[in-house]
Amino acid sequence: MIGIDDENFIRGKIPMTKREVRILTLANAEIGAADRVVDIGAGTGSISIEAARIATEGHIYALERKLEAIQLIRQNAEKFRVKNITIINAEAPDGLQEIPRIDVAIIGGSGGFLEEILHTIDPKLKVGGRIVMNFITIQSLAACLNWFKNHTDYKYSAIQVQINRLKSIGFYDMAEAINPVHIVTAKKICQCQTSNLVNFSDAKSKFTHIFRSFVQD
Repeated sequence: MIGIDDENFIRGKIPMTKREVRILTLANAEIGAADRVVDIGAGTGSISIEAARIATEGHIYALERKLEAIQLIRQNAEKFRVKNITIINAEAPDGLQEIPRIDVAIIGGSGGFLEEILHTIDPKLKVGGRIVMNFITIQSLAACLNWFKNHTDYKYSAIQVQINRLKSIGFYDMAEAINPVHIVTAKKICQCQTSNLVNFSDAKSKFTHIFRSFVQD
């Protein structure tokens, strides 16, 4: 069961992925019971906690740079009694070198280093593994789509989510909007990039041609 109420998490002043977006993120991640998952930009740990409750035989790596958030992750892990979480205090892509091969990566915050993060995750992600990313800004979304356009070993899809919650104001109820979020899901379909193989082949052909010309001369 996923979708812990937001109010049940210890939150402080750190932004947290709202329940509705969290449910969609975890559903797209398709986490298995024995999966290894990295949660990048873990914040309060809401996604890490829910992932840990799904991957009961696996392990979660919660990577977060803010010390206040690190403390919240620890507190929430203790509150929900999940022990299969390793907390890494680092700013991605730093810290990702410490994790083993993974089945799922969830990116909630990239700090402007999205391409570097994806390049670091790629060799660690198993074939069939998923990367799920949440974006608020169009610039980050564009950078993400551009990266996957140039990496043909992934199949990706994207949705935009707009959540409105009912809020009571005196006798009346009104819809209160939450910022729209783009959720991009990418699945690794093979180990090698087709484009890289083609480029390598072209380079090899050119090198062979130059070498033969040099020998003949």
